[in-house]
Amino acid sequence: MKGVFTTRIDPSYDDLPESRYHFPRTYLSQVRNTVGDLIVYYEPGRTGGTINRRGGRLAYFAVAEVYDVVEDTLTDGHYYALVRNYLEFDNPVPFKAADKTYELGLQKSDGSHNKGAFRRAVRNMPDNEFETILAAGFRTDLPDFIPDQPLPVSSGFGLSEDASEFVRPMVEMTQLRPFRDRAFSRQVREAYDRRCAFTGLRILNGLGRPEAQAAHIQPVSEDGPDSVRNGLALSSTFHWLFDRGLISLTDDFRILKARGALSGEVSRFINADGRALVPKEEVARPHPRYLKYHRENVFKG
Repeated sequence: MKGVFTTRIDPSYDDLPESRYHFPRTYLSQVRNTVGDLIVYYEPGRTGGTINRRGGRLAYFAVAEVYDVVEDTLTDGHYYALVRNYLEFDNPVPFKAADKTYELGLQKSDGSHNKGAFRRAVRNMPDNEFETILAAGFRTDLPDFIPDQPLPVSSGFGLSEDASEFVRPMVEMTQLRPFRDRAFSRQVREAYDRRCAFTGLRILNGLGRPEAQAAHIQPVSEDGPDSVRNGLALSSTFHWLFDRGLISLTDDFRILKARGALSGEVSRFINADGRALVPKEEVARPHPRYLKYHRENVFKG
């Protein structure tokens, strides 16, 4: 069964949305209902916001698959939902559109909201509402969006060779590697204003496409998520150097260079202050978890 998990950028629980969701026993039944299925994350408003952390977006912002629930051995009465295949939306989806909520069960017949149900941090939801949220979250108006897939021809189901094309449900699209790669690339390059994090260069080709590429910090092959926080925008040369462990980053974004690995010609392109350019928004900056993985498992320094 599909679901909604509520979390904050600065959670009071031990959440890391890309891999785990921490919750009290109150929601155990609802969370267990989602095992083997997909959920969307919802960010509520915040109280006591600061200049750097203003009110929450009141929006759905990512999709993920729940594959297990385990007990928290350190905090009595708490559990973790373990997730994978995390993918952020191109556009956060507001709680409601045109005075209608995406979760129909939260809206009463008179148009008001069921505040009791809305305050529940975990909610189950039907497939059609879930699909509507995903369709609103991903941009389909871009040249790199994967086109509709043709129906398979199979006499066993009465389909003829001129069977019309159908729109593959978005819930299926988000599980396809090509779709995920394109979404990750768009989101990372936009977060970095299409500039290389290590050089600050923003080069566009004749068609206006950025030269900067989206690099995973912790590789997908090693369970790295398709999250902006696990990404860097890098020129092709520095992407190659980063993937081979010849350069890396500290948690405060100082650039590390493997001894004797970079020529003077390459080094002179690195930002003069020796730090990577990262997004202003904290939520889009590289997460320490993934930077640590790169330093310990990839970097040759």
